[in-house]
Amino acid sequence: MASKNTICLWYDGDALDAATFYAKTFPDSAVGAVFRAPGDYPDGKQGDVLTVEFTVAGIPCVGLNGGPHFKHSEAFSFQIATDDQAETDRLWNAIVSHGGQESACGWCKDRWGLCWQITPRALLAAITDPDRAAAKRAFDAMMTMGKIDIAAIEAARAGRS
Repeated sequence: MASKNTICLWYDGDALDAATFYAKTFPDSAVGAVFRAPGDYPDGKQGDVLTVEFTVAGIPCVGLNGGPHFKHSEAFSFQIATDDQAETDRLWNAIVSHGGQESACGWCKDRWGLCWQITPRALLAAITDPDRAAAKRAFDAMMTMGKIDIAAIEAARAGRS
């Protein structure tokens, strides 16, 4: 583990499955070392996968198979910036169609309960527009969406919605 700061994510026995999915789904992602337990532990046996090192969009992570005691929540999420609607759709659909669920304002949850914000750069530009009226229109449009529709955000920003 080369990074001084690594995000540790808790899983209930399926950290390797999650890491493999993230590596297949997000650019600049990969599965690294897989460590097996050297002995029995409260929620596993010697030889079970204990931790998995992986990266998600360049961010170093470790998945810990700690058991069913703790669940992911919206208090932590990955925010993935997308460049266009095709990338937004691909990532959102990969998460949701792989056992995940939709949420609001560009958020969704994967099948392991981890939250993702699939956030088009166009949305960030729109809601931080120096023209506060344009920013508010874009923000109001976003508040009605699950997956972000870039064309609708840009139309709202321009006052065409």
